Amino acid sequence: MHKVQANLNYQFRDPALLELALTHPSYAHEHPDEGGEEHHNQRLEFLGDAVLDFLVAAWLYRTYRGFPEGPLTRLRATLVRTTTLADLARELELGDALRLGRGEEESGGDARSANLCDVLEATIGALYLDAGLDAIWTRLEPWFAQRAEAILDAESYVDAKSRFQEWAQAELGATPAYQIVAEEGPDHAKTFTAQVLVGHQIAGEGIGASKRLAEQAAARAAWAGYPRAGRGNDRGRQNGLEG
Repeated sequence: MHKVQANLNYQFRDPALLELALTHPSYAHEHPDEGGEEHHNQRLEFLGDAVLDFLVAAWLYRTYRGFPEGPLTRLRATLVRTTTLADLARELELGDALRLGRGEEESGGDARSANLCDVLEATIGALYLDAGLDAIWTRLEPWFAQRAEAILDAESYVDAKSRFQEWAQAELGATPAYQIVAEEGPDHAKTFTAQVLVGHQIAGEGIGASKRLAEQAAARAAWAGYPRAGRGNDRGRQNGLEG
């Protein structure tokens, strides 16, 4: 528990909440004297799952303002899927602190992705009860921001800038240019506003957590502003985050 709190950079006011979050049902079943068979993390997991879904959705909504509902939904699903959350649990070393029954422990339960995802969600539920939403997100946002950018970088089909440039050069005879027109927020949570110009006219504007993402959002906005461009790209949009 001390290592988990150190990794979270948070000291629980009610340590019993964290202890409960770190207790697998198999441990509770084998140690009824420590609180009964219901003294395990499944209820906290239920709560943490809902809290995390909300926080990630709210962050995506604010950060990727050029994304419509479909891409936001798919990006959220990728960020909160079992394998992604298990990776975060490993970085926080939750598996080392997870209390398991003998059989579950001997079968490698402390490294199983499903268990790691569950204990992470339960820990988020405990954090929420102990300190509220802000305490959770100030600790998790940097991690999710890195993962979101990595996911977008891995998907070449979301390169709206390249697609819009190809279309603009072919159809309008012009190469789009980008400029950063605003920069807001503290260093650890900056947002940038970019504009894309075709000739001397602003074709689109977008906001993102980095200059690159802001330019991508501006390109998507410009793309939406040219109906012929949107219709001409149906095939390229079928499998991507562009929805």
